[in-house]
Amino acid sequence: MRVDTAYHRVRVLQTLCNGEPCEMAHIDYYFATISPFVYLAGTRMEAIAAKHGATITYKPLDGPALFARMGKPAEVHPARVDYGLQDRTRQAAKLGLAMSARPAFFPTNRAPSSYAVIAAQAAGGGDMGVLVHALTRACWAEDRNVAEDDVIRAALAEAGFDPDLASRDMLASAEAYGTNLEEAVARGVIGVPFYMVGDARFWGQDRLEDLDLHLAGKI
Repeated sequence: MRVDTAYHRVRVLQTLCNGEPCEMAHIDYYFATISPFVYLAGTRMEAIAAKHGATITYKPLDGPALFARMGKPAEVHPARVDYGLQDRTRQAAKLGLAMSARPAFFPTNRAPSSYAVIAAQAAGGGDMGVLVHALTRACWAEDRNVAEDDVIRAALAEAGFDPDLASRDMLASAEAYGTNLEEAVARGVIGVPFYMVGDARFWGQDRLEDLDLHLAGKI
């Protein structure tokens, strides 16, 4: 059954800025299509955006390239890896999401699915939140390779997009993909998922509540 995030039905509403009415808010969403944390975010950001009448621009990027530019340690201690595995499993259970501890196709080439997201956003007509979640779910819950064309096409179809977008306008999408990375570095994006409302920055799916409160003018 298709999940309705209501993004494509967002009403033009006023939100609050420091307690006063302001223009409709906009979220720039930086993410990677195979990130476990993007998967754990589900479609909660889209629900928050709909609640506040905010619009969203989806900006998929190359996560490892971002980390290399923004100072991720060259080596990660095994204890951190083990803790991360335990924590992801707990968070998935808390959210009612199925999640593979060690997915069969991670890491994999994230570029083809990212290009499809960019092409879908340009084309319109479907649900972007459902598309992103379908791709991350394929990796983290279904042990499917999101670098493969049939997996990308299935995600596009599930979200109401033309499956042929998987291979359409690839040069333009590749250029936008690189631009997203450069823009993210310039704006101080330090990880994924990352949400920006103007200069306000929120890193991680565990900061979605803060994003909600910010759009409500409470923080």
